[in-house]
Amino acid sequence: MATPLKIDFVSDVSCPWCAIGLNALEQALARIGDDATLILQFRPFELNPNMGPEGQDITEHLRQKYGATAEQQEQTRAMIRQRGQEVGFDFAMGKRSRIYNTFDAHRLLHWAGEQGRQRELKHALFDAYFTQGDDPSAHAVLQAAAVKAGLDGEQAAQVLASSRYAEQVRQDEEHYRRLGISSVPAVIINDRHLISGGQPADVFERALRQILAA
Repeated sequence: MATPLKIDFVSDVSCPWCAIGLNALEQALARIGDDATLILQFRPFELNPNMGPEGQDITEHLRQKYGATAEQQEQTRAMIRQRGQEVGFDFAMGKRSRIYNTFDAHRLLHWAGEQGRQRELKHALFDAYFTQGDDPSAHAVLQAAAVKAGLDGEQAAQVLASSRYAEQVRQDEEHYRRLGISSVPAVIINDRHLISGGQPADVFERALRQILAA
């Protein structure tokens, strides 16, 4: 008999380790197969909630926020590219030069959850930003991602043109801040167990099997 497995994946669409973590988690879940009945939900977390509409140059942003030198940033990019390859995700670093606000992306993800297409939209948004180099704050980009995810483009545009789900997203973000989540991805299993960071698939699989066994 399959064991229920509820996973809240707290993340931001501008977080490369979140893209790596999601793909690794999905690999682990594929290995577990029918041993679990999965409920996977994506929860909002903004790495840069005060980012302006024009965004910011990535190199400048990482230097200001983390004190990372150009050499350190290049080493991190190389690590991210390698980890992405390991889980089948393509980071086209040359196409992505700015960090953007992601609040509207989280509103759209909330709506997609009501339509049963949240996971598909999450993947489409990661691809738009990290592989295509598109601006995830631009409504045209978000609408195109929604269509790619199998959602209705006109309805997506209506959501984006309004303030729908803004309060729900803010409440969710505050909820996870109160729980002590300060970095992402944060993978919360059955409301009790936390796996932090873009872990390899083997790490996710071992942790999930231990939880299922318990």
